[in-house]
Amino acid sequence: MSAIQHIFHNRAFNYSSVTIAIISVLTVASATAEEQKILEIPTVDIERIIVTERSFNDYKAGSASGAMRGDIDLMDTPQSVNVIPDFITDEQLATNLAEVLVNDSSVTGGSEKWNRQVFSIRGFELSSGSGYLINGQQQWSHYVQPIETLQQVEVLKGPSSMLYGQSGPGGLINMVTKKPTLDTTFELGFDTDEHGSTRFQLDAGGAINDAETIRYRTVLVKQDTQYWREYQDGSNQERDRWLGYLNLEFDITDDLMLSLKYDHTQDKTGIDRGGWLNSSGDLIGGEDIIWDQPWAFTDNTITNMGADIVYHINDNWKINAGYNEQQFNRQRLDSSPSLKNGSEDPFTDGYNIKPFDRYDDWQHKTSYVDFVGNFSAAGLDHQFLLGANMLDYYYGQLRVKGDANTVMPNQPIPNPNLDYNDDSDGKYESDYKHYGFYIQDLITINDRWQVLAGVRYDEQKKEGEGGNSYALSPKFGVIYSPATNGSIYVNYSKSFTPQGAVKDFEDVNNKMNLDPEYGEQYELGTKWELFNGSLLLTGAIFDITVSNVTVTEDLDVPTVIHKKITTQGGEQRHQGFEMGAQGQISDDWFLTSSMMYLNAQYETGVSDRDNLDGKTPVDAPQWSANVWTRYEMTDYLAFNVGAIYVGERFANTNNSITKDGYVRFDLGAAYTMDIFGRDVGIRLNVKNLFDTDYLAGGTNTDVTVGEGRHFGLGLEAKF
Repeated sequence: MSAIQHIFHNRAFNYSSVTIAIISVLTVASATAEEQKILEIPTVDIERIIVTERSFNDYKAGSASGAMRGDIDLMDTPQSVNVIPDFITDEQLATNLAEVLVNDSSVTGGSEKWNRQVFSIRGFELSSGSGYLINGQQQWSHYVQPIETLQQVEVLKGPSSMLYGQSGPGGLINMVTKKPTLDTTFELGFDTDEHGSTRFQLDAGGAINDAETIRYRTVLVKQDTQYWREYQDGSNQERDRWLGYLNLEFDITDDLMLSLKYDHTQDKTGIDRGGWLNSSGDLIGGEDIIWDQPWAFTDNTITNMGADIVYHINDNWKINAGYNEQQFNRQRLDSSPSLKNGSEDPFTDGYNIKPFDRYDDWQHKTSYVDFVGNFSAAGLDHQFLLGANMLDYYYGQLRVKGDANTVMPNQPIPNPNLDYNDDSDGKYESDYKHYGFYIQDLITINDRWQVLAGVRYDEQKKEGEGGNSYALSPKFGVIYSPATNGSIYVNYSKSFTPQGAVKDFEDVNNKMNLDPEYGEQYELGTKWELFNGSLLLTGAIFDITVSNVTVTEDLDVPTVIHKKITTQGGEQRHQGFEMGAQGQISDDWFLTSSMMYLNAQYETGVSDRDNLDGKTPVDAPQWSANVWTRYEMTDYLAFNVGAIYVGERFANTNNSITKDGYVRFDLGAAYTMDIFGRDVGIRLNVKNLFDTDYLAGGTNTDVTVGEGRHFGLGLEAKF
């Protein structure tokens, strides 16, 4: 224990009884594994071999490509990482990223207004511009990400700026897309629910030529969603989405492979900004009422085009390089409803409508080149990475406002027929370029010890908008393996998060340039593989501090124009621990589960923000947990049981409004049958089995209301 205490002593780590208990458990686990090794394993050193010494199953992944920018085994990664395979989310009939990420309790959901989803990792909100990766390249994620194209979702916890540059202190979400296959695959899927929503999917792949040097993977999706909440004219919110995805691989030579990717998403939906909470935290007006007008909508068009090459110089060295161009256009016709100043009863006092039509044009161009090698020197083995990446960002906006009105509930407001092309101020534009160079080395000293060292230099150029930003982001880690099936690690890493300018017409400081936020983390963790490597157990303690924190608060006295203010200063400190289990417990029983304890608060040290000192950020629960299991009754019949717990959270920055904690139970059953020689599966899921009332993510002005008992039915045929 003295070594552990010494590591965290300089950080003034506050040990709770629970924290000490977790450390004790990790220590006991290490001792138990060591005893087991003495009893069962020969005394000779046994090298851990990834391919031949481990078994894999549909609930457990062996590596996370985003964690180390390569396929390095999770046991050799000194960082907390959770990989969510598509098998699990297919079982859960997940339709969006929020339904995928409930499988990691360190991720909490925020507002879902405007047909986008907001998430936090370890209590820190992810930025749309720097918090999400697809195959290791940053994506502008201001929309509901398609999940049908994904092979797995990787939750990389803690700062990852050393590898990816601008990124938040809580972590990153890396979405890994499906790859072409050698064997021919053709799957048709359909799912629906009691509201009449439908989703049709096609997933096909295989080799195009006899030599199998050209391969493909394609995914097509058509989704029509009927939501359960209602507009005040009695109609429901609807969503119409179409997705096309194509990935081609070409073996140009035995050593050179080219991959071309293309995806296109068209996604249009009515707007539901969420519910309003009164000062007591109670929902105003009922669970199913939508305050937005039925003519309001968002229409997103997203296209990604990219290419990647892998060139094997020899058996030990290779070059990875890639480029992706993302074009994201959105029209948003918004009624922008809000409570009247000082009112909590819109049925008596009415509420405000401020319509506007807006056009957004985001363009993300990313590229990278990595030089990767394995070599031995001075008796040490090295897994070496040298690379660089670049982001070219552009944003343009047109916006026109309509007349503000005070309306009563159920009072129809005609469509103002606004046209964003009438913007008298012309197009607002912003752009910057971000460059980064990084070097990383994972050094294996012997069978027991490994050391990770890396550093990155970043530069963000933003002419005329606050100048340039620079940062050095180091990362260090040490791994100790007391047994062949277990490791204990410690790491230190830093984050660098440029903030850009405030882009909110209702903010007092709209268009004000913000300085970068800087964060650092200390993490102590452990990983163990049990049952012949089929079950992975993890645990981690973390301490993250961010300086120059950006906070947006509601004004105490809103004006006709301004409702909020964004400022910077002080620190934000998040401490906690998390544990997880993922894999196969027996021949018939599979499990994925996690839990997190979080102590998050602002430490402003700024006189005009003393009201935030000691406060907890919005949607940062102290406790959260989840579990999803599969039990195979026969080769054809399987049952699932799941539960999600989210503790009490604050709904506003000054912590005067809280949302109660809740537990949601889910059930599922699947049956596979042979029809004309083809595997056909049918699945029935029930979410929120006990019809629990709960509030999900969002603040007191845009909270997502949890849906009651929900039935889903899915069919899948494999050819």
